[in-house]
Amino acid sequence: MQRLALFFISLFTVFASSAQELPAKWLTKTPFLQVTGGVVIVTAQLKPFPDTLQFIFDTGSSGISLDSSTAAYLGLKPVYSGQAIRGIAGIREVPFVYQRSLQIGAMQVDGLDFHVNDYSVLTAVYGVRIDGIIGYSLLSRFVIGIDYENAQIDWYAPGAYTYPRRGYLMHPELDRLPSQEVQIQDVRVAQPQFLVDLGAGLNLLFSKRYAQESGVLDLQKKRWIKSGEGIGGRIDMELTTLRSARIGPYRFRNVPISIFEDTYNVTNYPAWAGLIGNDLLRRFNVILNYPKKEIHLTPNRFLADPFDYSYSGLELYLIENKIRLGYLAPGSPAEVAGLRLGDEVIAVNKNFSGILNEYKIELQKAGEKVRIIYRRDEKIGELEFRVLRIR
Repeated sequence: MQRLALFFISLFTVFASSAQELPAKWLTKTPFLQVTGGVVIVTAQLKPFPDTLQFIFDTGSSGISLDSSTAAYLGLKPVYSGQAIRGIAGIREVPFVYQRSLQIGAMQVDGLDFHVNDYSVLTAVYGVRIDGIIGYSLLSRFVIGIDYENAQIDWYAPGAYTYPRRGYLMHPELDRLPSQEVQIQDVRVAQPQFLVDLGAGLNLLFSKRYAQESGVLDLQKKRWIKSGEGIGGRIDMELTTLRSARIGPYRFRNVPISIFEDTYNVTNYPAWAGLIGNDLLRRFNVILNYPKKEIHLTPNRFLADPFDYSYSGLELYLIENKIRLGYLAPGSPAEVAGLRLGDEVIAVNKNFSGILNEYKIELQKAGEKVRIIYRRDEKIGELEFRVLRIR
């Protein structure tokens, strides 16, 4: 009887403890823009300035940051404190502006310390101005629901949150950056952890060391050279496909993956093998619950979207309001056809819109011919090449 009484006391204690937690309170809803690779851009205002700024929503960032030219435009004076940030292309000491407030939708977030960095390369890559990056410093304060189908984000105060009945609840390791196990077919070593990175416009990124040691890749399969942009600048990466990867119950086959030389150990290998990017995660509606160290995935209508297997070997950048070739892989279809770095692209196929994202979509037609109209040395040219299929 005494044991039974103790059981009921402990049960009551659990229920009483649960009852004390208030439901997560809805705070605001904000729309977002998606660009290349599914990367999410949200708008906000840095108080007291009225300007609408554009931030990349990034679970792969441990802080929050401003573009250096945006900080200068607003008249802010960053202070160096000896702190540095690390990215795929380098390590850089950065200054800070301290104790600022950010207005997101109907809510204001106070007490934020922004590091300041040059994001001009991101503005060029995505074709829209990037004023900063929102990461853990802000995301950790809320429960956040990302609805990719309706391009909107719901923000909640921390509390008891009821997840959708469908889907998969992850319990990532979370030390400012979330990481999750991904089941990789035919792996020789332990199943790896990957950084969950909504700010990365790709599917999966492997460090070269993991790719070599795990034995999961077909060494006979051809790899293509592509460009990757991040903190510190641009690096070359290899592009290929992975036979199979699974996140919880969701399996993906023939997944395009990128491989990079992790010179600055941003993956903390062997702690992480690489990262899961937003071109994969956008196939779910995502709930980030950092206060509970949980991430919930609900499949959305993009789950069965085909992967992008196209390869042209070029990267288009928006430079001084003109779309130009900012990268050209040696021996790629685009280079063999006669394009050159710095060429201004006027049209892709019959698209003369001058919108960077639309031109990039036109180039994602694996196995098909594309026609490029370009300007070089004030002369107009036209050429055609076939986009390769990496599978």
